[in-house]
Amino acid sequence: MPHLKARAAATVVLLSATVAACGGDGSKDSKDLSAQELSWKDCPAPAASEGGGEAPSPLPGGAEWQCATMKAPLDWDKPKGDTLDIALIRAAASGKEDRRIGSLVFNFGGPGGSGVTTLPAFGEDYAKLRTRYDLVSFDPRGVGRSAGVKCEDDEQLDAYFQEDSTPDDDAERKKLVDNVKGFNGSCEENSGDVLPHVRTTDAARDMDLMRQVLGDDKLHYFGISYGTELGGVYAHLFPKKVGRAVFDAVVDPTETAEQGSLGQAEGFQLALDNFAKDCTSKAEDCPVGDTEQDVKDKIAGLLKDLDAKPLPALPPRELTQTAATNGIAQSLYSKDFWPYLTEGLDQAYDGDGRILMTLSDSMNGRNEDGTYSNIQAANISINCADDKARYTPEYVEEKLPGFREASPLFGDYLAWGMVGCTDWAVEGAADHPDVSAPDAPPIVVIGNTGDPATPYEGAKKMADALGKGVGVELTYKGQGHGAYDSKNKCVRNAVNGYLLDGTVPKEGTVCS
Repeated sequence: MPHLKARAAATVVLLSATVAACGGDGSKDSKDLSAQELSWKDCPAPAASEGGGEAPSPLPGGAEWQCATMKAPLDWDKPKGDTLDIALIRAAASGKEDRRIGSLVFNFGGPGGSGVTTLPAFGEDYAKLRTRYDLVSFDPRGVGRSAGVKCEDDEQLDAYFQEDSTPDDDAERKKLVDNVKGFNGSCEENSGDVLPHVRTTDAARDMDLMRQVLGDDKLHYFGISYGTELGGVYAHLFPKKVGRAVFDAVVDPTETAEQGSLGQAEGFQLALDNFAKDCTSKAEDCPVGDTEQDVKDKIAGLLKDLDAKPLPALPPRELTQTAATNGIAQSLYSKDFWPYLTEGLDQAYDGDGRILMTLSDSMNGRNEDGTYSNIQAANISINCADDKARYTPEYVEEKLPGFREASPLFGDYLAWGMVGCTDWAVEGAADHPDVSAPDAPPIVVIGNTGDPATPYEGAKKMADALGKGVGVELTYKGQGHGAYDSKNKCVRNAVNGYLLDGTVPKEGTVCS
């Protein structure tokens, strides 16, 4: 069952191709690891767990990507105990050394996305930032090559993602619960030693160790989607170590897991409404409906038909109702994907499910060779370690009417996703993350009015939670997940101005 908590730019890549002590500076024990020296080398091809593919190509001008491994404590409460490896990637600053600010660390979201794979895919977008920063990203613990969580094997995952995730009767509900229980049990069996140590607070402590190992007095940071939650937790734990930071596609830190899922139901429905409006407003005919409502009605009809009879897709796999819903959700992360959605729906109406299945594979982290990245395993592992709530099937049944009101198309899908942590082996940490950071410097917080995965309202909630004078909100009136990678000039000028020159945008700035 896919988990959509706060997916981000890593999704695009797949398709297109702690506090160690009470003070914020870390304990004496953690500083033993802060003295380690990184051995930067040419990057290998990404591992299958990171999404596979070729080694990253040089940047324009010939700059090479370099990779290294950092040691971090497996258990931050036992900093002299066992360690795990954190995979890093960087591109050195392109400008003059006397203009270099330091490292700019990226987290692209998920949770579960590989920064080692994602950063090179978007490297050209950050060329201006590279004039004064080394661009750095990493696979957070539990992800990719950083002690990546392992659950089911590739064959089992093919079957798991084919299963019905929106049960209509008691028998289907029991099968869903059994499937989730089996998946969660495999995670415990194969990665039980790592599961207690993949909380966002652990990753934040890793980032502070990373800051020290990279030789920076402050952590300069660019967080996207879940990366904003990670950045907020870092700011809470280490407020005086925050440098220049930007949060884009902002997670609402005040929400419970249920509230977050309901917000996503509303967000994906809004994105679907916007897609239907866009398709039917063009001069040429919209191939998937004559009116906005007709588009949505036909999609609903397709999904109902698929529940009874899947379509041929990518043999031996068929396009099920779940896979189609998953593929549609994937295509709503970016307006650039809308043509794929149009083509995929048109194809499905003719009895061919290949495009929607390909979109679903992208969401699930399935590589072209049939192997899977560990994005879904990492996603549920981190979410379940973070979120205290454990929802029963009976509770979900009670909440279905509200979810269906929020989204006739995605309501059931996202409501039933809440059972993903019910049988998880590790207790969840809290109802929601603490991001209060009144002693931190200004953090630019960007909300996108058309964002399906992290609804716009979350930006103000994050800005308020960070503290007065810390969170500086900027609004982008656009479509898709995130703002900076939309290439909107107003957004880019504001972000670049802050990260490069320290110019804080005016509170309440609106870009369109």
